Amino acid sequence: MKKFKTILFLVSLFLLAVCVLTDDLFKGDIAPSLLGSDFETQRRKMVEQQIRKRGIKDSDILDAFLKVPRHCFVPDELIYLAYSDQPLPIGEEQTISQPYIVAFMTDALHLSPQDKILEIGTGSGYQAAILGEICDSVFTIEIIASLGNRAKLLLEELGYENIKVKIGDGYQGWETYAPFDAIIVTCAPTQVPTPIKNQLKEGGRMVIPVGSLYRQNLVLLRKVNNQLIEEKILPVLFVPMVDTSGKTY
Repeated sequence: MKKFKTILFLVSLFLLAVCVLTDDLFKGDIAPSLLGSDFETQRRKMVEQQIRKRGIKDSDILDAFLKVPRHCFVPDELIYLAYSDQPLPIGEEQTISQPYIVAFMTDALHLSPQDKILEIGTGSGYQAAILGEICDSVFTIEIIASLGNRAKLLLEELGYENIKVKIGDGYQGWETYAPFDAIIVTCAPTQVPTPIKNQLKEGGRMVIPVGSLYRQNLVLLRKVNNQLIEEKILPVLFVPMVDTSGKTY
């Protein structure tokens, strides 16, 4: 398991290195503007070029991406890449996802302002913040305590009173606050966990990456008449879902 996690982390670092060394990065707008700390301008460019132009039209989602300061969710040494079109390492062999993937997964859920959301895999807290801008309440679970506690503190500092963070095993969901209108999972089990299936409200939606290390699909599930209707929507690569001992689910 440790070997698999290390491989995924090294892949993300390799992709990062390729981007940093690409001439286009330094000839374009990203590096000079970010080094000048013009984060608001970079957010607008990110939304327009990476999200809107790729087909995300929901105004609530676009507004959320304009509001959430992504540079607050990345390590200081990578802050100049905060609004670039790529995932970035955040420590503990985890990453903050590419902005478009965050937007795509959010859009797939067809959220409403009154929705109650469960997120499995808090990570940096960025996805939770996006959800918190759109929906009434967000409940997010992180199995790595250092990441979860850091995200909790940051979300509190940014004023997200509608987001609750729990340190624990996301496979089990969060029964206390179930059922949920929507569930979003940002780590990949080999099968959809039964506990979170049961915590999805009738009529609810779930988006989750499912599969083995190198063969994953992003799956959209809808609960209709207490049955889950499944649709594969995108090939992806996420870190595996693990238990407290590090064993993959």
